[in-house]
Amino acid sequence: MAESRKVAVIGAGASGLVTSRELQREGHRVVVFEKSNQLGGLWVYNPRVETDLLSLDPNREIVHSSLYKSLRTNLPRQLMSFSDYSFDCAEIGNRLNFPEHEEVLKFLNEFANDFGINELIRFNTEVVRVASVEFGGNRWVVESKSEELSSEEVFDSVVICNGHYTTPRVANIPGIHNWPGKQIHSHNYRVPEPFKDQIVVVIGDGPSGLDICRDIATVAKQVHLSTRSSEIEVSKLDNYENLWNHSKIDHVDESGEVTFLDGSSIHADIILHCTGYKYDFPFLETNGIVSVNDEGRVVGPLYKHVFPPMLSPCLSFVSIPYQGIVFLMFELQAKWIAQVLFGKVLLPSEEEMLADVEDHNRQLEEAGIPKRHTHRLHPHEMEYMDWIAAQIGMPSLDAGLKEIYWSIYKCAREVGYANYRDLWVFENLTQSSL
Repeated sequence: MAESRKVAVIGAGASGLVTSRELQREGHRVVVFEKSNQLGGLWVYNPRVETDLLSLDPNREIVHSSLYKSLRTNLPRQLMSFSDYSFDCAEIGNRLNFPEHEEVLKFLNEFANDFGINELIRFNTEVVRVASVEFGGNRWVVESKSEELSSEEVFDSVVICNGHYTTPRVANIPGIHNWPGKQIHSHNYRVPEPFKDQIVVVIGDGPSGLDICRDIATVAKQVHLSTRSSEIEVSKLDNYENLWNHSKIDHVDESGEVTFLDGSSIHADIILHCTGYKYDFPFLETNGIVSVNDEGRVVGPLYKHVFPPMLSPCLSFVSIPYQGIVFLMFELQAKWIAQVLFGKVLLPSEEEMLADVEDHNRQLEEAGIPKRHTHRLHPHEMEYMDWIAAQIGMPSLDAGLKEIYWSIYKCAREVGYANYRDLWVFENLTQSSL
């Protein structure tokens, strides 16, 4: 039976904004909780960093943003739109194919303004507890704090959209507790100037690691990029005279030496961990029904990365998976949730959803894919989005968008992540849609 619900959305980043719009479109009553004073989440640049540069102190003042000043998008602007709200390709000839973060934030502000989402957001309001209401028929109590005042409110449903780029994971390096140098996580990296004339080891050759090591190389004495691989040979990286590739770190010692698996070593001033982030929902109380494990890299059990089978549809998550055309993925997940909550679309039984989760995990194991990649969509990102689209009666993702996405992936594979944004060219720059 069709039903309008009172829904709490936690977070006013890209996923929270589009989720709020889709819920409101289906007639739900929406309240968005945002602990900062502005919307945008990940895309809000904050020059401040945390006092604990590794972000390990539980009593530290947390800075939500992980943006470094030079960050650009991983996807071109053609893939940064929602289905009916363009990122504006009209001036493509005068703009970067891969926009800077300021332009993304501007886009999100315009989106929120045009759809009246600002009126739904309670800014400077931190959610401190989400728990099911005892004997409340699958309802949820949301406790929030604003200007030291706490309040509790009951909702029919909660959608968690708080992102997963705030709580860092740090590399476990033998000997690190005796190493005398400075350590920092990329969460607290903003600009290269503090690294001037330093010898820096950057751990991690993912997107942020490659961006940041090149950024730092403009001012540092030396930058040494350590990868997860044990087979990488020491070599110069790109066209920099002071930037080297290395294998995984074997150990460090009290002399300040950093030794790699291939036996090479350097005396470093700074180790910079570009080692990713943990999923973290410190406010969520489910008596263990939903858990975060594998060092913070797996949330489960989740049906299709969205619904916990035992608590669906009243609790759901948007933006858990990574890789793919993420803004459109957020939108599809949000449409699915909104229609399920209204009763337009039915979920399978709890048993069927749990079986699906188990089948997904078994396929990963049989394919030799580490558990930490449970929410990594590649190479099935388009299948995932098409599957959700089919659930809500929408056509598959536009073939033109898929072509652009795979051309990006091919270019990055051929020329390397560090260079693909400068070298990628796509003939058809027209905007496609779902």
